[in-house]
Amino acid sequence: MDAFRSSNPGTSAFKVERYPFYLLNRLVSRYNGIIETRLRAIGLDIPSWRVLMILGERSPRGTREIAEAAVINLSTMTRIIQRMTAAGLVSAANSAEDARVTLVTLTPDGRKKLGEARRVSAPVYEHLVTGLAPDEFELMIGLLNRVHDNLEPLARG
Repeated sequence: MDAFRSSNPGTSAFKVERYPFYLLNRLVSRYNGIIETRLRAIGLDIPSWRVLMILGERSPRGTREIAEAAVINLSTMTRIIQRMTAAGLVSAANSAEDARVTLVTLTPDGRKKLGEARRVSAPVYEHLVTGLAPDEFELMIGLLNRVHDNLEPLARG
């Protein structure tokens, strides 16, 4: 347990540079700063890029499902989708099965923009994983998911 002492904010031994959430925030902040510049050059922001990437996996999807996958609250996601609809990147329509669900679909322009976004973001990703062996990458993914899952009971209250 001594290995965890300096990363525990409840101890006097706490060191911010050992705190996993500081390190994750630092990583995400640096990544977003780099990717934002590249996305802006093709007329996208990070939230719209997230929507395109999520819909690139499977389209259509419900607004709530997209919001959850993008880690953006539903009301904000609704506004993002409205902007993207006005820009012609997605279309939105009520589900035939459940009128309370808005299904969002990539348009041909959205697919084209997704291709552009992939072209500008892929080199950043490739640089990000430089030097990681496949087993190290899989370990990192597994550990991040385990830590997330550990927080799940606390998130439910």
